Amino acid sequence: MPPLPLTFFKIWVAVLLLMGTLLWEGSPWVLDLTSQDYLRLVVSAVLGITLADTMIASALNRLGASLQALADCVYSPVIALVGLVMFGEHLSAWEMMGGALVVSGVFVGATRTVEIKKPNDLWIGILLAAGAHIIMAVGILMVRDLFREHSLVWVSTFRFVVAGVVMLFWGALGGRKKLRHLFLGFRTRETWKFMIPMSILGPFLATLFWVAGFKHLNAGRAAIFNQLSTVFIVILAYLILKEKFTARKIAGVLLAIVGSLVVAMH
Repeated sequence: MPPLPLTFFKIWVAVLLLMGTLLWEGSPWVLDLTSQDYLRLVVSAVLGITLADTMIASALNRLGASLQALADCVYSPVIALVGLVMFGEHLSAWEMMGGALVVSGVFVGATRTVEIKKPNDLWIGILLAAGAHIIMAVGILMVRDLFREHSLVWVSTFRFVVAGVVMLFWGALGGRKKLRHLFLGFRTRETWKFMIPMSILGPFLATLFWVAGFKHLNAGRAAIFNQLSTVFIVILAYLILKEKFTARKIAGVLLAIVGSLVVAMH
């Protein structure tokens, strides 16, 4: 499944689930926000979901799980830097040390277990993954005040609806062939057994937990805990993809866990 139709499918499954959650929690469908706030939400959605999610899917196609995890090392420092620039947030010495342990653990643990299909795929994939995290950081932090003041379910729903509509509009501009390609995920029913659980776990549940982390923690601290997703990639790659769980990967996982504990305790 190519990146664009995969992202488009996941977005609309997430929208249905998020709308159901809005109904369940009794939140209003429209918030009394300024036009500037709505504009920020639209820009945030286009950057963080429409563009960044598609770039990550494209990078994963080129790199595979382990190298994608290595490229994801840029996430923590980028979020911390954006938090510093946008909000003047500083990390303590203990938090910086813990973050360094997490990132070093990822570097140690992520090994090249897949064959790169084309010579350019390595660098293109790394640039796509790193660029996506930079865009994602700006996209989520530029509306942090909104999901701190309002329902994070409503903010997430609005962002996903905007991202889906923008992709639909882009497909329509490209003509019938591009629009048909965009709906490939909905037509290819044999892939639903993978794509629907993926959409529930990723754009729906993971997004809510991810946004909640930024709602309750400063940007750099939240990013360090987020970076632990890479540790789970290594573990799940062993359990599901049957990749070898080498001594190097064990060392990387332990480093990252120690780093996260240092941050949590201080």
